[in-house]
Amino acid sequence: MSVERLGHYLRGGSPPGGGVAHPGCRDPSPPPRTRPVMLPGVLYFATESAVWSGGRAFLDPDAPGRAPAVAHLLTVGQFSDVAAQEMGRAPGRDLDLPALLGASGRAALGPGRYETLVLAGEHEGVPMVTFTAPWRLDAVAGNAPAAAYLRMLGSGLMAGHGWSAVSTAGYLAARPGAAGRWTAEAVRRLLTRREA
Repeated sequence: MSVERLGHYLRGGSPPGGGVAHPGCRDPSPPPRTRPVMLPGVLYFATESAVWSGGRAFLDPDAPGRAPAVAHLLTVGQFSDVAAQEMGRAPGRDLDLPALLGASGRAALGPGRYETLVLAGEHEGVPMVTFTAPWRLDAVAGNAPAAAYLRMLGSGLMAGHGWSAVSTAGYLAARPGAAGRWTAEAVRRLLTRREA
């Protein structure tokens, strides 16, 4: 959700609080447009992140609800390279998105996390494609996200949607996997704390 976080996929490097350096994309150009969007489904936290520790954010596009997100206008090559980095693969090969997504709007490129491509609708005539896990949110145990990860997600929501720290914290603390492990007040403090 964060433009700053996206920059580490595009240019390479490790985000603040992250434990893995990304190789970057063949084209490191920033997106010409970034827009707030609502995707069908529910955001939840599960598995264990090698980058952040704690739970990773996934989208269950089949769960009832709407999930706030931030859409970045990328080239097919950039999207392919970002997806490869999230899948633990080397960037450098373009995905044939129309052939992969076909009529179903879904494509499983592997069994693991972030290896399922989902066509999540259109925005201003441009297809919105994301990647997530192949499983439903009720098929995997939740796992609370790390503080640095929540801070990154929250800053992206606040910047992208113009939400307050209170609204953002309430939303993130209520997500499956975070609920009962993070309070809205604890997340709000993360989002408003100044870094030294």
